[in-house]
Amino acid sequence: MTYKFLNASIALLACTLLFGCEVEKTQEGKLPKADVDVKTEPGQMPKYDVKTPDVDVGTKEKSVTVPDVDVQTKEKQITVPDVNVTMPDENKEKAQQ
Repeated sequence: MTYKFLNASIALLACTLLFGCEVEKTQEGKLPKADVDVKTEPGQMPKYDVKTPDVDVGTKEKSVTVPDVDVQTKEKQITVPDVNVTMPDENKEKAQQ
């Protein structure tokens, strides 16, 4: 059960990091200039500004029903992950307030 929850948390975090980013191209790239006698000028990779979300991962106490040894259930306090995601646009709004 713990592994399923951990895997789900990791998958959620991975999706947030992959799809929660805002990428803006700030400079075009260019190919290097080459001469026939193998003299070259360096090319230029494009530049990007990448704004990733702020992710706060912590723990909090939560009551959940867990199986008892004799296959009866009882409520027990356990520590569960607590994830807060702040998207880049929300950071701008907070800074303006």
